[in-house]
Amino acid sequence: MKKLSLLLLFTFLWVSCDQKQKKIINKKGLSSEEKIDSTKIKTLFNSALTQSKSYEWLRDLTQNIGGRLSGSPEAQKAVEWGKKVMKEVGLDSVWLQPVMVPHWVRGEKEIANYTSNGIKKNVPICALGFSVATPKAGILAEVIEVKSLDEARALGNKMKGKIIFFNRSFDNTLINTFKAYGGCVDQRVRGAAVCGEFGAKGVIVRSMTNSVDDYPHTGTMSYGNLPKEKYIPAAAISSRAANVLSDDLKLNPNLKFHFKQSCKTLPDAPSFNVVGEIKGTETPENIFVVGGHLDSWDLGEGAHDDGTGVVQSLEVAYLFKKNNIKPKNTLRVVFFMNEENGTRGAKKYAELAKLNKENHIGGLESDAGGHTPRGFSIDANSVNTKLLQSWKKLLSPYGLHDLDKGGSGADISPLRGENVTLVGYRPDSQRYFDYHHTSRDTFDKVNKRELELGSASMASIIYLMDKYLYSNTMVKP
Repeated sequence: MKKLSLLLLFTFLWVSCDQKQKKIINKKGLSSEEKIDSTKIKTLFNSALTQSKSYEWLRDLTQNIGGRLSGSPEAQKAVEWGKKVMKEVGLDSVWLQPVMVPHWVRGEKEIANYTSNGIKKNVPICALGFSVATPKAGILAEVIEVKSLDEARALGNKMKGKIIFFNRSFDNTLINTFKAYGGCVDQRVRGAAVCGEFGAKGVIVRSMTNSVDDYPHTGTMSYGNLPKEKYIPAAAISSRAANVLSDDLKLNPNLKFHFKQSCKTLPDAPSFNVVGEIKGTETPENIFVVGGHLDSWDLGEGAHDDGTGVVQSLEVAYLFKKNNIKPKNTLRVVFFMNEENGTRGAKKYAELAKLNKENHIGGLESDAGGHTPRGFSIDANSVNTKLLQSWKKLLSPYGLHDLDKGGSGADISPLRGENVTLVGYRPDSQRYFDYHHTSRDTFDKVNKRELELGSASMASIIYLMDKYLYSNTMVKP
């Protein structure tokens, strides 16, 4: 009898909890239109997770072409590849947009070493993009370690004839690793310009990463307004080597560092953005663009940066066609050229859009790797921002909880305007800077399911933007 009473009590409590939960669900329930949207989004995810093309596209791009630095033969092969896969998807039209791009080449593999306490140590380094070469024999000089551009400036003429070692590491207390990157990257970009002014012999910069490893991270740098005769070679050293060098400098402040690199900048080269579109059924004059950048650094295969963004962008169009979703507005897919060292493709695209009086009402960029989806950043007016944030109940079941105001992406930001809604795809950032701009950025580092979830996430928000943005917030031109 006692057992029966306990069973009845448990059943009563379970039913009560279930009814309360149903009330909560009903209270937060979806409208009839939202139910349609929820079903459509589920269909997009189902298709991406069972019939995706993105992973095999990425395999082909990265392993059969590889690193695709602007102006290189590999970049041209990628352009031809992009045009081919867009046509295979069956976009209404596909074309190439000519653009002149910078052409910097790395040359022979870089060499660096120093001797401390009688032990010669080889150091993993790589030249920074746009750096000049060292003399053929390399450079050899004493090292001064600094943590910031201001600390370097304070040295003034003490820098003359020295190698300046920038050793500011990521702030690993920041959860968003892109913020940590933003807090350090100025030393890579402007270090040589600051130190060259005072006659430094060269610059070495700690690699931009959370990890402590032996992989140097390249990236672009600039001499700013420095006259050419003051240009000095700049290289990145691996984070582990940076730690070891810092320790050795404490023991032997007068040690001499040697490095050699043979990079150079050639004349600008012809290249292309690759563009394809699905014409809108109601207002084809209004355009949503979705894209990533086709170029990459030369050390790896350009998988996470930005092969994943390219294939996910095309898969948005593929998923629309696969599920017979006909956009009201024109959906345009763009593979931008030269994001890594110039953003010439982005600037050319925006220039031609203005010249042709095209009406871009929104855009989405994927250039943060192919890891697990977390959400989107929104660069829009307050009305449109609130509208996108109202879709959280539709997107959060798929792990898309972050819908925060912020930037969008380097390639679509030139399209910014008061009534243009730009969005950046934001996957989990914790592993991204393990691979960013290194020889480790290869196809095998990309998880198939994470990549596909990203494609579906992007297709879902484009579906919602296409359906609601114009009718709710846009003024027809």
